[in-house]
Amino acid sequence: MNFTLHQLQVFLKVAQLKSITKAAEELCLSQPAVSIQLRNFQNQFEVPLLEIVGRKVYITEFGEETARGAGRILAEVRNISMQAKALKGALSGTLRISVVSTGKYVMPFFLPGFLKEHPSIELDLDVTNKAHVVTHLERNEVDFALVSILPEKPALEALPLMDNKLYLVAGGQPQFPKKLYDHRILADLSLILREEGSATRLVAERYLRQNGVAVGRKLELTSNEAVKQAILAGLGCSIMPIIGLQSELEKGDLKIIPLKGFPIVSTWNLVWPRSKQHSPVAAAYLQYVASHREQIIHDRFSWFQSY
Repeated sequence: MNFTLHQLQVFLKVAQLKSITKAAEELCLSQPAVSIQLRNFQNQFEVPLLEIVGRKVYITEFGEETARGAGRILAEVRNISMQAKALKGALSGTLRISVVSTGKYVMPFFLPGFLKEHPSIELDLDVTNKAHVVTHLERNEVDFALVSILPEKPALEALPLMDNKLYLVAGGQPQFPKKLYDHRILADLSLILREEGSATRLVAERYLRQNGVAVGRKLELTSNEAVKQAILAGLGCSIMPIIGLQSELEKGDLKIIPLKGFPIVSTWNLVWPRSKQHSPVAAAYLQYVASHREQIIHDRFSWFQSY
């Protein structure tokens, strides 16, 4: 066998995305170039790696095993390259982080100081929903992930960062004069939920289920920003994290409905697979966050403590 690292990279990307078109876009290659690399790689094996039916790509069992091996090989190659550069005194490479969508209001504040200290490091930050974040962890595609609810699998190590508080949030009108409401108020409200697979959706559904609440009117949206805009437009209320609502809460455009059992508090955790061997870049970042998190929280999130 005489396959190249480039062929491994192309095959791994196609296996991950199950699409030659998407793989070509991410690798900044033409589709014919990707197809040629795939064909040259496949020609070195008597067993098929993938099947193309119509326009869909299906990975065979052997292809899945090969993709896992390719991921390990490419990770080791990156580590060797970064270690060589580290010996020259400059920490360089790519820091890969996957963040659940609400985490976009948290993660950026834990990055500038580190990147300023190490200008040769590149950042690959993917903001998506919890299901995709878990997939990134399972495939060992990232150094770290930021989550507010720890998944059951894979087995993870975690560094707690800060609290995540969820409240029942409504627009500036109508008024809610009572000091405290119970869950029955939800039956009279239009409730806006995140999509299936979202950690925020899981928390909201758990509360509704535990309290036996049957919601009559529901709207489902695919991001916290969309939920916020829907609330501002008067389409309903939502159980949601307030981490991204500072400006609207301070101006009174949004308000918290005092609901019994709230806030629901979880923890933002920086996580990584338990068996993962950190690259020099990842190890340095973990040390940076551990030593700077309290100061970052004080400087950037002091407003959060008043809710």
